[in-house]
Formats: sequence, C-alpha cells, structure tokens
Amino acid sequence: MIRLYRSGCAACEPVEIDVIGGWVMPPDTLWIDMIEPTHGEDAAVERALGISIPTRAEMSELEASSRLYREGGATYVTADILHRGDDDLPGIDPVTFVLTRGTMVTIRYFDPRPFTLFTDKLEREPELCSTSAEMFLNLMEAIIDRASDVLSGLAAKVEGVSAHVFSEGRTVGFKHLVTKLGRAHMANARIEQSLAGLSRVFAFVAVDDWFEHNDEPREHLRSLSRDAVSLISHNHSVAAGINFQLSAALGLINVEQSSIFKMFSIFTAVLMPPTLIGAIYGMNFEHMPELRWVEGYPMALGLMVVSALAPLVYFKRRGWI
Repeated sequence: MIRLYRSGCAACEPVEIDVIGGWVMPPDTLWIDMIEPTHGEDAAVERALGISIPTRAEMSELEASSRLYREGGATYVTADILHRGDDDLPGIDPVTFVLTRGTMVTIRYFDPRPFTLFTDKLEREPELCSTSAEMFLNLMEAIIDRASDVLSGLAAKVEGVSAHVFSEGRTVGFKHLVTKLGRAHMANARIEQSLAGLSRVFAFVAVDDWFEHNDEPREHLRSLSRDAVSLISHNHSVAAGINFQLSAALGLINVEQSSIFKMFSIFTAVLMPPTLIGAIYGMNFEHMPELRWVEGYPMALGLMVVSALAPLVYFKRRGWI
C-alpha cells in the first residue's frame, strides 16, 4: 500500500494510490509512505523518482554501509523503530527513509505508533506540509517522543519491580521478579538499539545540503540529536538499575537458599547425637548392662533429649541461629 502526501493545506490528507495501469507522481508530492509494498509498487516509485527502493532483506542488514548511504542523488537512512511500546517487551523493526530533493519516501513493513501520531498531527496542523525535509524532521520528532514515552514506562516498571525486590513482606516470588527484570533488560537493549540508530541517522543527514545550509532545519536536527543522546544516557541509568536489581534478586535468592540449607544443617546436627544413642541401644548386645535396668528406657530417652538440646544451646550462644 502507498499513501501519498502533497503540499498545501488541503492536500495534506493521505491519499491511497493504485499503481496498476501506470502511475504518474504529482509534482507537489512531499511524502510517499510505502507500507508493505509489493514489487509493482516498488517499481512504480522507482520509475517516478529515478531511485532504487531497498528490499526488506536489504533493510534488515546491520552494517552501516547498508543502512546509511547516498545513491543517485538521494540519501538513504535506515533506523530501527520501536513498536508495541506498551507491552512488557516492545518490538523493534527497521524503517528506511529516502530523502530526495523534493520528496521523502518511507518504506516499512509494520505500523509504528509515531507514524500514526504524526499523521494525526498533520490533520490538525496542515501547515506542516511545507517541505519534505520539514516532514522528515517532524516525523523523527514523533519517533523520539515515542521512544521517550516507552523509556519512561520502562523506568516506572523497573521501579515497581524494585519495590517488590526489597520489600519486607514480599508477595511476589523471586522467579516472577527475575523474569520481569529479564524482560526489562531486553526492552532496555531494544530502546538502546533504536536510539543509537537514530543518533547515527541524525549525524549522517546533517551534512545534506538542506540541513547544512538552512539554519532552522539544522537547529531542529541538532535538537533531535541532543534529545537522542540524553535519552541514551537515561537509558544507561535504567540499565544500571536493572542490573543492580537483578544482582540483588539473585543475591537474595542465594540468601534464602542458604537459610534453608542452614536449617537443614542445624536439624542434622541436632538429630545426630540422639540417632547415635538410639543406634547404640538398638544393638541389643547380651552383655549391655543397661538392658536390664528398670530406668534404662527413660535414661536413653533423657540422653536423646539432652544431646539434642545441647547443640541448640551451643549454636544459640555462638549466634549461628
């Protein structure tokens, strides 16, 4: 599917086009939004702009030379964008932005929320449909704002987990807490990946003619770059908190396990002397003098009780229990 955005207040509303049977791009087109494009739609846009449209496999490549490059007078940048940001584990997928002299092209195979937020903003403020560069900057601003919201939500979730980890009357098991912290760590890594990619995109497009020689767009781009850097720093602090809480949770698990083993060790030590006494008087040797004592049975029981209490008293005085 292709959505077309053209300059002018009335024409800023998206128009879905059909490329079958030939398609001529209107000269005032500012943004071509390609959503899960077909081969025919790729070919139509390539003919209209004289550029090549990267495939989905090419968009997923990780090396910088495949994500940031210039070709045929156009600038190609690919960034990993967060989506499903309200879930415990946000998704992340690549979006390619192609900046030409008068038109911006976006290629995506999912529907991230910043695109919806930006298009809703275009309906409220049609004056934003001025140039493709301005639309690129405003779209990037929506992406940064959404990443900030996702990061804030993650920080709040981590703070909630922290309250459970260090709670005296803990009602949530450590297994559940460690699982939540593990998912938070994965979400943190994905936010880091997205923000780092956006920072590289801003640095790469900063030398384009439009941004390099126009003061207002250049300052807007610098502001976005600073926002990305500050969010990366904040993300690092959230990551440090996650790692600390994960270490603390694992340490408390070890403490609990040590307490359990400690109690087993105490019971073993306490029961060993009575067991020894019981084993001795259970041998029934013929010449064992206690066998004929009237007081032999209560004496053996008393020895067992005394031998069990003696280790408990000793452990208590040493502060081991």
